[in-house]
Amino acid sequence: MNDSETAPAAPEFATPSGVEIRRYYGPEDAAAPAPGRAGEHPFTRGIQKTMYRGRLWTMRQYAGFATARQTNQRFRWLLEQGQTGLSTAFDLPTQIGLDADDPRAKGEVGRVGVHVGTIEDMEILFDQIPLDRVSTSLTINSTAAVLLAFYVAVARRRGVAVENLQGTLQNDVLKEFIARGTQVFPVAPSLRLCVDAMEWSLKNAPKFHPISISGYHIREAGSDAVQELAFTFANAEVYVRELLDRGIDIDAIGPKLAFFFGCHNHFLEEIAKFRAARRLWARIMKDEFCAKDAKSQSLRFHVQTCGSTLTGAQPLNNAMRVAWQALAAVLGGAQSLHTNSYDEALALPTETSAQLALRTQQILAYETGIPSTVDPLGGAWAVEALTAELESRARKTLERLRGQGGMLKLIEQEIPQREIQDSAYKYQREIEEGRRKIVGVNTLVLEEKEKPAQRLKISPRVEAEQVRRLKAFRKARDAKKSAAALENLGAAARGTGNLFAPILEAVEAHATIGEIFGVLRGVFGEHHAG
Repeated sequence: MNDSETAPAAPEFATPSGVEIRRYYGPEDAAAPAPGRAGEHPFTRGIQKTMYRGRLWTMRQYAGFATARQTNQRFRWLLEQGQTGLSTAFDLPTQIGLDADDPRAKGEVGRVGVHVGTIEDMEILFDQIPLDRVSTSLTINSTAAVLLAFYVAVARRRGVAVENLQGTLQNDVLKEFIARGTQVFPVAPSLRLCVDAMEWSLKNAPKFHPISISGYHIREAGSDAVQELAFTFANAEVYVRELLDRGIDIDAIGPKLAFFFGCHNHFLEEIAKFRAARRLWARIMKDEFCAKDAKSQSLRFHVQTCGSTLTGAQPLNNAMRVAWQALAAVLGGAQSLHTNSYDEALALPTETSAQLALRTQQILAYETGIPSTVDPLGGAWAVEALTAELESRARKTLERLRGQGGMLKLIEQEIPQREIQDSAYKYQREIEEGRRKIVGVNTLVLEEKEKPAQRLKISPRVEAEQVRRLKAFRKARDAKKSAAALENLGAAARGTGNLFAPILEAVEAHATIGEIFGVLRGVFGEHHAG
């Protein structure tokens, strides 16, 4: 008789996904399937045979605030501190295609990321950073095609061959509809823009990953680990089928797909989640899409420690949460990692807190010995049992989504959105009722008043300066050339061809992000949630 037969699962003995953690695991719990070896299908233990012995994960700290110049200074400082890849955070106006002087952008310019509205902004953002040697992630979705065009245009200006660009475009617009909310256009034209950028990149920038399919934001919106995997892979299937419909071979698509997951607080569940994700994706690609190349079947993913787990109360505790989550990500075999700063529940990170977050990764890499062996917890009965359980639950959820008509239909009916909301409500109830303990929030609360933490503050002058620079940029350009390029983009949008080339033409003619998206809004309309 196992524990589940003697007592109902209480939250303290269950993962956030509701998977019961039993008191005891034995060899009978992890007998099948055997985990196999790293570098071999279904890649449960990792996608490379040597894993971190051959190459450490990319340390890609997420950064962006205020002006392009200030963020460039933070980028260069992070690289000096030993960071091995860049990840760019953009402000809300950039994310939804608004210029800095748009009335709808007022008060938001440079606040939650850097503002990039012109090719000049992008040039400054990557000043003195070698685009053909530094891997850059552009964390942007609805306006991803425009930001990629800015990036490509800057590379061309510098004489950097597009085929040598390295990095990742997030470009996962479907998850905006179900989890994050910065979608601009209805589903169909949003998907078109996303896939247009992917198609262009696959044909022209072979070292670049044109999408990072994100479970992170799904998890941050309140999903559990099973939903995170199932909804992410359901979205991925949509993108793959769209590219297949355009005549692109599955083994040209597969190696260029990147994924992005969160790492939450439940240590064992998160390790098992990453292992289950690799196994499930390998089987999807091989069995559903008939991919033959091992690289097509290999799940490459970036991990970010979950911002939603950070607390404003006792913020220094967050440093420990981040460390344990980072450890779980590495034990789970991530290819790339961002560690949150302890003060992010309060404000954008300071230089001091950002340095500690990076040092957390570096200590993990250089002092713990964990990278010395492949999949250190492979074969552990509890981990193998949880891996199998999470894979099974995620597969069943994915099959249900397919049976209900697929993710595009379900997104339009707002079904995934409601399921995530239900999961978030359940988890929050467990916290508020004290059944799930959060240190400093519902247990071990300090009675004395906490000293306010040092915070990074964005000056109101940032927005005024950005507007001033934007007006000067418009004044200096060839207005007729910009207008002609925008007119050409509008005509292309009314047709059915790939829109990336006319977007790139508009960018190189010095059109702004607001002007480009203004033209597309006129053709596609805007999305309004029901």
